[in-house]
Amino acid sequence: MTAYSAYDAIVLAGGAARRLGGVDKPGVRVGGRALLDRVLAACDGAADTVVVGGRRPTARPVRWAREEPPGGGPLAALDAGVRAVRRDARTVVVLSADLPFLSRATVRRLVDALDGSGAEAALLTDADGRDQPLVAAYRAEPLRREIALLATEYGSLGGLPLRLLAQELGLTRVDAGPLASFDCDTWEDVSAARARIREHGTVLDEWITAVKDELAIELDVDVKVLLDLARDAAHGVARPAAPLTTFLVGYAAAKAGGDGPEAVAEAARKAAALAQRWAAEAATPGDDTGGAKGADAG
Repeated sequence: MTAYSAYDAIVLAGGAARRLGGVDKPGVRVGGRALLDRVLAACDGAADTVVVGGRRPTARPVRWAREEPPGGGPLAALDAGVRAVRRDARTVVVLSADLPFLSRATVRRLVDALDGSGAEAALLTDADGRDQPLVAAYRAEPLRREIALLATEYGSLGGLPLRLLAQELGLTRVDAGPLASFDCDTWEDVSAARARIREHGTVLDEWITAVKDELAIELDVDVKVLLDLARDAAHGVARPAAPLTTFLVGYAAAKAGGDGPEAVAEAARKAAALAQRWAAEAATPGDDTGGAKGADAG
């Protein structure tokens, strides 16, 4: 089994969202899930998660912090988050709450890049090569040190840009796909994100992830197996049999217990074989063996 480095997570969920007309941006939904919940799903491997911003219902448990004064900007919010995480945290992943396409794999890449280097921070870079300090992993002690030094130098962290922090740290950079750092600053961004998840190549993965998060289940789903089963049930029995059969397979797998993916695969195999037998009988209605009708013995 691969050993993964532990990390804590800070998610910045404040801000005025002026370009969105002042709406509650972390609560804006993309693919039926709040932006904040999508980010929380990507960092659900954290030992501890602190969200800086107004309290709200979330898809998983978190702890809350608030910058002083509220609306003091990203550095002030980050300071509040750093003060709230565990004192013995060695690595802190810092994320903004408006990243609809952030994945667990990207978060893990950041942590691994930091762990495998002598750097003090691992920053994601976007498609144009720009650093993204709010999609990054930091060593906790250098992060605390530099925030404290900036507060001393400027008298307050309110309104200070994040680049002041990044330029004082030893950095390593992680390239990612064009969507990893895509953020929703405008309604045009939100519309683009909503359209993107409905594209043919991604819509099923997005939908399954959304359903799993909504139902609070963690299961590796073999989509091809279930789609093949639905096809066999629809063609061999009747179209409404497809969704009903996949539901029953899920129920049978849950009743069976044990390993989730294996239980689903075994239940799907049995149901698919039954659907194929139904189809064979329909093709040769006078023969219960599924083959050609034999001669009458009498």
